[in-house]
Amino acid sequence: MSRARRTALVTGAGRNIGRATVLALAQDGFDVVVNGSADRAACEAVAAEARASGVAALVAMADVGRPEECASLAAEAAARFGAVDVLVNNAALRPARPFLEMDEAEWRRVIAVDLDAAVWLARACLPAMVARGWGRIVNFTGMNAMHGYAGHSPVSVAKHGVWGLTKALAKEFGPSGITINAVSPGPIAADDDDAAATARRQDAVARIPLGRLGTPAEVAAVVRMLASDGGAYVTGQMIQVNGGGQT
Repeated sequence: MSRARRTALVTGAGRNIGRATVLALAQDGFDVVVNGSADRAACEAVAAEARASGVAALVAMADVGRPEECASLAAEAAARFGAVDVLVNNAALRPARPFLEMDEAEWRRVIAVDLDAAVWLARACLPAMVARGWGRIVNFTGMNAMHGYAGHSPVSVAKHGVWGLTKALAKEFGPSGITINAVSPGPIAADDDDAAATARRQDAVARIPLGRLGTPAEVAAVVRMLASDGGAYVTGQMIQVNGGGQT
């Protein structure tokens, strides 16, 4: 298949950071695969915005917490565009529940979406990247990966695991011309927060030297750099986008 442009696959792309990442990469000329698990209408809206930048956009619905759907998602992207050049593992669950009240099903579900999806999608996309000698993987971690939070134990465990995966794969696949990095957002304004979430984010502002919440576009700008040719000498890193807050 003749390929006019590189292709980026972004999971959890229907809103907030995922949406902003799709649009930033589209502005840089990437064809985009917009993934979501439930809200097709939101993903279709993001794809329409991306097409306004003159690129092609595919909506590919899949539950990335299921290994077989990760495989089918990567296959659908490759069938449409020939290959995935940039993989952005953004999809995540962040339930709040005391450790002793959590059941096995919830634990396994969070680990499946927040950690295992990054494993299975990387396994699906890396062979073609290796064959071409070029590729980018960007994994999202977050402050949970650095500090851990009470009431968020499975998220903290998963995000620590994503950071370990990032470091290990960066060393293994660097010789093949592939960079693999993590982005760790601090408190970021979201368009769908409830009152409790809004209050928590605003409380965090007092601890941020820049004195404000970040925006999804500011996080997406870092992904954009890592996905570019200018990011070719950055790998195995966790880049924190947190306004100078906790490090």
